[in-house]
Amino acid sequence: MSLRVLIADDHAVVRDGLKLVLEAEEDFVVVGEAGDGADAVTLARELAPDVVLLDLRMPGLDGLSALEQIQRVAPNLAVVILTTYNEDDLIARGLRAGARGYLLKDTTRQTLYETLRAAARGDALLQPEMLARALKKNRAEKISQAAMLLSERELQVLHAVARGERSKEIAARLGITERTVKAHLASIFNKLGVDSRAAAIAEASKRGWLKE
Repeated sequence: MSLRVLIADDHAVVRDGLKLVLEAEEDFVVVGEAGDGADAVTLARELAPDVVLLDLRMPGLDGLSALEQIQRVAPNLAVVILTTYNEDDLIARGLRAGARGYLLKDTTRQTLYETLRAAARGDALLQPEMLARALKKNRAEKISQAAMLLSERELQVLHAVARGERSKEIAARLGITERTVKAHLASIFNKLGVDSRAAAIAEASKRGWLKE
């Protein structure tokens, strides 16, 4: 079953390139293109794609503002931010606004594919070096706060989720059952006041709990 993608970027050549790259894979189909943030919000609502690939820098309504509006009109829609700008604070801001992934425009095809697939299934797949840059300030103090709220195992599961690992993969690496992983996730969600993996990562990111 194909993943339906909406591309939002103010440069037509970038949209054309992304469409060619995505449709070179059998499981992707581009259902729409937007040249600014306002169009992205409108098409996200009208076309109901599986994933929105959203540029941060667009005229009029910028990418972060568009992301916030998309989350209001379609809260379950997966959004992956795509940008040429490697600005530390934008990663955390995008996650807090609800993004499930964050990519630079010089990323590899394979990373692009994997990030979109992860977003579509409800996971978040982030480039570790980008996440590290966003969270480097005051990390020691905030990680200590995390340890006071979450158990060591819960922190391990949270970090694995932030890397985009599935429950089965987490269970195999930690030597526990998938049911135990899901129980840890339920506890993490409860403690953080969230209801999804993406929201847990966003909240943990905001609190500065995620390590490199």
